[in-house]
Amino acid sequence: MLASLGFRVCAVDRDPEALANLVDLAGVTVRVADLENAPWPLDGRQFDGVIVTNYLHRPLFSRILDAVSPTGLLIYETFAAGNERFGKPSNPDFLLRPGELLEIVHGRLHVDGYEDLEVTAPKRARIQRICASGPPEKA
Repeated sequence: MLASLGFRVCAVDRDPEALANLVDLAGVTVRVADLENAPWPLDGRQFDGVIVTNYLHRPLFSRILDAVSPTGLLIYETFAAGNERFGKPSNPDFLLRPGELLEIVHGRLHVDGYEDLEVTAPKRARIQRICASGPPEKA
């Protein structure tokens, strides 16, 4: 975990049980917040690293990018179109379109790495992942 490496971590989830095992860890602040149906809990805050996994709510893309400091890093990984062959999520609202992560960071961050692939672990799935840092390269 990042906190064990000396990083300060702010973990956000709407489910208090999902955060319960983090509450007593040194260097970790937990925030129980419903990112989709309540005010954004991190207004004005920027982080050296923003990590998003297995989560997709398109209206938050801009806020997530705004939370990455000018010298920060974004790591984002979630399910992509084609995952419906393997189970849930299968609703297109929860599956990234081809190249969607590239589109959302375009002009905002520099893409350090990007993958759109099928994985077999921890379960078979179709995913996209991106590692991007700011600011983008000038053309």
